[in-house]
Amino acid sequence: MGDRIAAMALASAAPGLSGEIDFVYGPLAGSDFPTVAWIKALRAVERQRRPRLEYEDPRGHLALRRALQTHLGQTRGMACSVDQIMIVSGSQQALDLCARLLIDPGDRVMVENPGYRMARHAFEAQGAVLQCVDVDDHGMMTAQLAALGRAQLAYVTPTHQFPLGAFLPIGRRRELLAWAQRSRAWIIEDDYDSEYRYTVRPEATLQSLDTQGCVIYVGTFSKTLSPQLRLGYMVLPPALMDTFAAARRLMDRHGATSAQQALARLLEEGSYTRHVRRIRRAQQARQRALVDALERHLGERVEVQGAASGLHLVVWFKALPASAEPALADAARQHGVRVYPLGPLFHPGAPGAAERRAGFVLGYAALTLEAIETGIRRLAQALTALERRA
Repeated sequence: MGDRIAAMALASAAPGLSGEIDFVYGPLAGSDFPTVAWIKALRAVERQRRPRLEYEDPRGHLALRRALQTHLGQTRGMACSVDQIMIVSGSQQALDLCARLLIDPGDRVMVENPGYRMARHAFEAQGAVLQCVDVDDHGMMTAQLAALGRAQLAYVTPTHQFPLGAFLPIGRRRELLAWAQRSRAWIIEDDYDSEYRYTVRPEATLQSLDTQGCVIYVGTFSKTLSPQLRLGYMVLPPALMDTFAAARRLMDRHGATSAQQALARLLEEGSYTRHVRRIRRAQQARQRALVDALERHLGERVEVQGAASGLHLVVWFKALPASAEPALADAARQHGVRVYPLGPLFHPGAPGAAERRAGFVLGYAALTLEAIETGIRRLAQALTALERRA
């Protein structure tokens, strides 16, 4: 396993240059964090510290799991027991647990293509053989599953496909569940940013539609509070609850209790819900500024995809082939802006990837409106300079 991980050469965040505008996906603006409410909750937790300090339930702090049970019922229409909920150190730990416990070397795993690289790496680290399922304007093309045959697991981002932003319709959701039932496979439903819906209505989660107990629902607070808190959660099928709890006890016992208690208070008091409403408005304003800037500075030269929800967009450059992505990224860097090619999110060797247009993932959650405008103006200048050289 160590050799497989070493061969992946996982990318690390490179430091930005002074004055550089970075359209990276993932970070949030520090000014958006609910500092006052969080400090108040932490202080209340510390004032009530118990006389006996002991290990927690490996599934997480009970008050947080109860608060999450209510929250998921209200916001996602999900019905689950408290014991099905496990608090994890971000969604990446959830994916790692699934890979460790559900995959043996040589097992086949269905993944979206393009898709989330860190999920692919978690499965590959366990020796999985990835089977790529194409993505179109409606998400994973579930009609391809039958031809691909059986697999141990399928990983999907149905609410906001990463990176293309598609929304998986109810028909495909049912088709995916039917395939899992026939194949006796597990499904990981990664609902990583469902709080940010701007022009689409919520759809029933796969977990809500599941009648066979095959869906593992994964959520995170990294996109609404901070990725630095390392707080995520899973809703497990009943058949997996004890196994995952035992594995978590072996791995690191449980997550930090104080942060879990503070988050439970925010959920119970309604502070978290108010924060999400506020930050959703802020992110929608950033997204609107990004779309407007792209229209002003790049116009007909680009096509925008995935603007209905989320914290990033995909921008296609109509006149550039996929092979030009590194050159445009380098030209943009020379103009003081960092953008991220779509190419690395396609699985290596998957057919058709080289025939597409150049595309970039632009995150905006950590940028000011002014920085977004300046960054896209610089990107347009970089494109013009690249075209002149060509």
